[in-house]
Amino acid sequence: GTAFISIQAFPALLDLPQDLEVTEVSCGSRHTAVVTRGGELYTWGWGKYGQLGHGDNSSSDQPRRVEYLVAKGLRAEEVVCGPWTTYVHVLEPRGAQSPPDPTAACGEEDTGELCSC
Repeated sequence: GTAFISIQAFPALLDLPQDLEVTEVSCGSRHTAVVTRGGELYTWGWGKYGQLGHGDNSSSDQPRRVEYLVAKGLRAEEVVCGPWTTYVHVLEPRGAQSPPDPTAACGEEDTGELCSC
């Protein structure tokens, strides 16, 4: 189904699990992303171009954890949202071979799933 995304001209409280501590926030034109102290990435908003990183183009009015990073064992460190994209600086697990560019991206001109650039 299609999620209803409200447009607000004022800040609103988020419904994140109580044990999450947010360390980074970034906003795109119509989406938002946060990084938690535990290295998880949560996104929500308009997802038409896959910028939420959930592997599809669905929108969400509630924060959802980006499971792709969890499945790959990657820790989000920083996030920057463009108008229709999301870029994440990630760290691989200790002992893993570091990628040349530890950046993941999703959104316009991508598949909607976070991937190494």
